[in-house]
Amino acid sequence: MSNSQAPIFLAGPTGSGKTAVALELTRLLTSAEIVNADAFQAYRGFEKLSAAPTAMELAICPHHLFGILDPEEENDAASFSERVNAVISEISARALPIVAGGSGLYLKAITHGLAPLPKADPNLRAELEKQSLDQLVERYRQLDPEGAAATNLKNPRHVLRNLEICLLSGRPASELKHDWARTPSNLRGIYLHRNRADLDTRIAQRTEAMFAAGIVDEVARLGALSITASKAIGIAEVRNLIAGEINEDTCRESIRIATRRYAKRQESWFRRENDYFWLPVEPEEAPVTTAERIAEHFGLAIR
Repeated sequence: MSNSQAPIFLAGPTGSGKTAVALELTRLLTSAEIVNADAFQAYRGFEKLSAAPTAMELAICPHHLFGILDPEEENDAASFSERVNAVISEISARALPIVAGGSGLYLKAITHGLAPLPKADPNLRAELEKQSLDQLVERYRQLDPEGAAATNLKNPRHVLRNLEICLLSGRPASELKHDWARTPSNLRGIYLHRNRADLDTRIAQRTEAMFAAGIVDEVARLGALSITASKAIGIAEVRNLIAGEINEDTCRESIRIATRRYAKRQESWFRRENDYFWLPVEPEEAPVTTAERIAEHFGLAIR
């Protein structure tokens, strides 16, 4: 892959304007395509809630890995990073991949790769399979409480494998899954940084727009969800609204608060990363201006 076709990784907190800026980049550049790196925009069925690109936006240029999963499918960083890297390799032969997303873990899995996990041990596996699911869950919770909280504990295969990883490595499986296989060179990353007041305003506006677009009906149509999908901000809150447990004002405020907290966690993650250039974005700055600044920063040829 030539450096001119090496992907641009466009990151930023939720509400920072990544979708609009990515689209403007594709308009500026001779040939560019957008690749999704957002865990929730990979799902179909709650596009409004996840602020996925609209049909009109999708028609502007080729988009990849949006709406590819059913809501009951799991979507972990390892499997999704494999999908993204396969698409990047395919696109790079003809266009510049613009990889957009806000999850630091998913983006780092894409760029750095996850370290290989210990292989299954037949003797240990045989020993564990003699135990009941309740016994396996209890041991797993003791060794990896964070991982257990994010695992479907009713699935024996998932519990057994994660417990096996803990026992073979001597470390929590959730911690091991955050180790990296490589350190990439010349990674081209941009982080869109807005001041806190501006971002809070944009999050509030986005929340109102989602309700106006019909997220209550959208969530009402959802059935069973995977653990990953159920973590999308707004699903639990809207389901509480539908159940009559809260009113709409409370629901809106709960979503705003949860989104602001998530944005703070995103910023904290990227402050620890050295591969992303922090690009300050002013409140009134047009997305095309931001895109032009990104193109200038990387020396990209504008058509």
